[in-house]
This record gives sequence, structure tokens and C-alpha cells, in this order.
Amino acid sequence: MADQTHVLFVEDDDVIREATQLALERDGFAVTAKPDGLSGLEAFRADRPDIALLDVMVPGLDGVSLCRRIRDESMVPVIMLSARADSIDVVLGLEAGADDYVTKPFDGAVLVARIRAVLRRFGRANGGEERAAADDGGVLAFGELEIDTEGMEVRRAGEPVALTPTEMRLLLEFSSAPGTVLSRDRLLERVWEYGWGGDTRVVDVHVQRLRSKIGQDRIETVRGFGYKLKA
Repeated sequence: MADQTHVLFVEDDDVIREATQLALERDGFAVTAKPDGLSGLEAFRADRPDIALLDVMVPGLDGVSLCRRIRDESMVPVIMLSARADSIDVVLGLEAGADDYVTKPFDGAVLVARIRAVLRRFGRANGGEERAAADDGGVLAFGELEIDTEGMEVRRAGEPVALTPTEMRLLLEFSSAPGTVLSRDRLLERVWEYGWGGDTRVVDVHVQRLRSKIGQDRIETVRGFGYKLKA
């Protein structure tokens, strides 16, 4: 397991849980599968997986609450799974700290692609393959906001700001083109690696989460077009 990506998968449906576990293992992942939120939390704390897949509707501790508990302790990537594309499910999961969501029933290949995309973002936001391309090593400053693109650290008024990997990637995308309006579709493609039209609610909720950390007025909404970082 040491050389494999370790996935925590929390799903109460026995058929879905077993079939998905087998499919992920065939793709080279090591999987810990649990049927409820409380056992999922115990497994997370014991095993410290590389990524968590959480169904929204699981007994004991629902997926959204479990996501919050995980996010209180770790920045590990989280993907929510939901049988509905309902706005409440999606938004609650993303606001709880999830990086992405997948609607059931899902294609196994699509799920694997989304897992790998999130893991790539995680690696890059923690100093992976794209670090050198982000900047020449300096600190970018926007008012009281400072972004160290080499150390992958953010400070606001001198105080450190804790960002999830996806929030860090989103901020780096904005800081690469300050003052330029970035459309939701571009952000989906560049940050979430969607090569097709995706759900722009993912962008909107992450922008709101990022604003709450770096300052509500730092990212401006340009109605009908997208968002821009104030230079």
C-alpha cells in the first residue's frame, strides 16, 4: 500500500461500495471502504489516506458532516458523491470543504479521471510539477495579501492563511492574471481540469470560500463574464 495511492471510500450501498472498490483497485489504487460516516472517520484518522470519496447520504455521520470533520484535521482532497445533482447537496458539500463532486450513477473511468485530477492539483499546490512555472520565485503582493509561489504559502496582513489545494490552485490562477476577467469555464478547465462543460457552482462556491479567507473585496465579480483579482 505504501507505493499506491490510498483512497478512503465511504458508501452505505453494499453493491456500489464493493463494485467501486474493485474498479478502483483494478486501476491501481489501495482502497479502504466503509459503510458509514463514523467508521469512515475512524479509518481516516487511523490510515491518513491520500484522498477521500464520501457519499452524501451515509448513516451515523453524513458525508457533509464527515467532510467538515476531515477538513478540521487535514487538507487531504475530498470528493463528494451524491445520487442527486441537487443544489443543496452540491453546495453543502463544497461549502464543507470538498474539492469536487460526482453525481451517481457514475462511470468508473470518469471517477478515476476526477480522482487523478484532484490529486494532481494537490501535488501542484504542495510544490509539485508546476511550481517552477508559477513564478520566478518571488512573492506576489496584492495590498495586504502576499502569495509565495515558491513556498506555496499565503499571508494576509502578515498572518498565514490556510488554503485547501484547490483554493491554492484557484488563487494562483487569479494571481497569474491580476485585473483580467477569468470566465467560469476557463477556471473549470484550468483549476478542475474539466475538458468539457462542468458545473459552474463548483467555481462559485470555491470563490466564496477563497474570499472568506483572503478578503471579500479582493476578488471581484464581473456579472455575465466571471471573476477577477484586484491588482
